[in-house]
Amino acid sequence: MYRLLPLSVIALALACAKSPDSNSTMDTGPVATPAAMASGESAPITSGAATTGPATGTALIPGTANSSRAPNEMGRIMVLEYHIIGDKDSQYGRERGHFRRDLELLYARGFRPVTMNQVLDRKINLARGLSPVVMVFDDASPEQFGYIDRNGKLETDPRTGMGIWLDFQKTHKEWGNTAVFCLLSGASAGHNFFGDKGIGGQKTEWRFPKIKWLADNGFELCNHTLWHAQLSKFPDAFVQQQIAQLQLAVDSAVPGYRIRSMALPQGLWPKNRALASRGSWTNPRDGKTTSYNYEVVFEVAGGPMRSPYDPAFNGLSTPRVQVIGNVIEQTIDKLEKAGNLYISDGNPSSVAKPAAVAAR
Repeated sequence: MYRLLPLSVIALALACAKSPDSNSTMDTGPVATPAAMASGESAPITSGAATTGPATGTALIPGTANSSRAPNEMGRIMVLEYHIIGDKDSQYGRERGHFRRDLELLYARGFRPVTMNQVLDRKINLARGLSPVVMVFDDASPEQFGYIDRNGKLETDPRTGMGIWLDFQKTHKEWGNTAVFCLLSGASAGHNFFGDKGIGGQKTEWRFPKIKWLADNGFELCNHTLWHAQLSKFPDAFVQQQIAQLQLAVDSAVPGYRIRSMALPQGLWPKNRALASRGSWTNPRDGKTTSYNYEVVFEVAGGPMRSPYDPAFNGLSTPRVQVIGNVIEQTIDKLEKAGNLYISDGNPSSVAKPAAVAAR
């Protein structure tokens, strides 16, 4: 049994609650050292970057109702963390076939992707019996999103993560364009808006069109700093510059885009933790100040996050599950066994709570 609570009640509880703080310094992702202290301002926007894939918004995601899964919208949500989608599995890599199987597993077990913006806005509008999952891709590598030039027409490389994602959609229509890409714009080894200077076959002039295509097609853009600096090692001014310059680079590709989240490089907090989410930097060349104010800071580990309806939800310390081995299946099994998995009731105007939770 479960209890439905009006959204106004949940909103009041969230407003009055204090959010817990957590620390996580586990390593994540290859450190992309700077070839130079790039400004984040690069080639002008070019057009013609064509690819395919349906755009989705925040409307109710269709799906077959599953009455065997008791709704629990106070349960935990997996935020899955990916890096390179490539030839082999590693600490920071997922083999292409295994990535495809991850999508198959999630779909079969009743999960559908949502963005972090949907979580923040409490618009997890899934059919009854379905569960949300937030898919986050760090480091903007060419293996995540690449183009192939076929006689002057740009197509998404089917061997990249985006190519696999779009191909999966062809047979799974409920799998929308709802993933989060945490970007770098001034890193080395092609971690520069998904590849530049011929690295991985990617041309520099393709970078901005990729970012614009993601934004135009419903994907969420996230700040991962300019070149993946270990923020714990640098003074406050440098931390703010790293974050602000990435925001400027995104604005150059998608003018006016509102970034609401950032991912800590290697999971390392700056000495002044508040600067991870809020700060400003003034460009000494033109005197213009860029400010940022984010609602989400992604940790590198910590397990599934709390429901946004949980008074203890804390977006400024959002834990993630780094995808290694069979951790997805293990996490699902654990959450289901504990009865602590977010399961939608199919009604956006109410929040379903199991009787035991409601009693507490």
